[in-house]
Amino acid sequence: MSIAVIKPGLQSSFQDRGRYGYQHLGVPVSGAMDTRAHRLANLLAGNTGDQASLEITLNGPTLQFDDTACIAISGALLSPAINDQPVPNNRPLIVRRGDTLRFGEPQHGLRAYLAVYGGFDIDSVMDSQSTYLRGQLGGWQGRSLQKGDVIPLRTPLHCGQSDALAQRLWEMRIYLPAILGPARRDTVRVMRGQHAALFTDTAIDAFFKKSFRIQAQSDRMGYRLEGPALSMKTPRQLLSEATSFGTIQVPASGQPIILMADRQTTGGYAKLAHICTVDLTIVAQRAPGEWLGFREISVAIAQQLDSQREEAFGRLERSLDALHQLLADTQRNSP
Repeated sequence: MSIAVIKPGLQSSFQDRGRYGYQHLGVPVSGAMDTRAHRLANLLAGNTGDQASLEITLNGPTLQFDDTACIAISGALLSPAINDQPVPNNRPLIVRRGDTLRFGEPQHGLRAYLAVYGGFDIDSVMDSQSTYLRGQLGGWQGRSLQKGDVIPLRTPLHCGQSDALAQRLWEMRIYLPAILGPARRDTVRVMRGQHAALFTDTAIDAFFKKSFRIQAQSDRMGYRLEGPALSMKTPRQLLSEATSFGTIQVPASGQPIILMADRQTTGGYAKLAHICTVDLTIVAQRAPGEWLGFREISVAIAQQLDSQREEAFGRLERSLDALHQLLADTQRNSP
């Protein structure tokens, strides 16, 4: 059971929640840029663990399935269609032998995530299936998809009654908690970083009151921003420290950089702020040329928001027990 790549799209790579535990060896964490959408796609495709999903950037691939499979798409709205029939995000969908999944005109957002029941049959490298593109590590041969690739699927879903299964899935009522829905705000919530006191009052005021444009030199490693220069009170050298997803560093140019999924393992620029975890999805879905603003919150509020999100994922997973059981029974009863 496999998926053939007819067209690869702009950049399509396999990502899970990251390669943790190896930063001290200089290996970046990587993982999905929008972990919320990645997790949603997995749950809605019937997976309960952290299976890799296909992270699709802006212009999506064309994929052909050689057998019945259950899939789900979350994240950006990239006009997905099965055999040229539009299909929605955030629903379990059945594809059959010979079906073709295409993505069309981008409507909103930058990155969509495709998950398949049972996961893709790709190797785990350092406890993760994530692709680190710069290092050609993990995922599918350490790279983005290419035309002609044939990606094996891990769990066959041979189903003699695919129409009946598709109908049962379509009739399932799925309610996404509001905190797991798409966030379309222009302002993200941040906490002050450990070096915020090193910046001038004018710089701090500009950071929280002005908007910053995402530059073209932005990718999975980091988003470079353009806006008012953020100056330190006195230029100084700082010791390099471990980095984290969402840290906002400010180099000598005064133009901030948001560290993203493929960030370097250490960095010595001043850390002005850290983006609240639940708002990283907003940044991940923004494209070069778009604008971002920042609003300060406390660490306690950020932790509360993170707890609320985890509780919402827990509720959603429990509400999908019937879906997971149906797919497990289908696999068990398949010839």
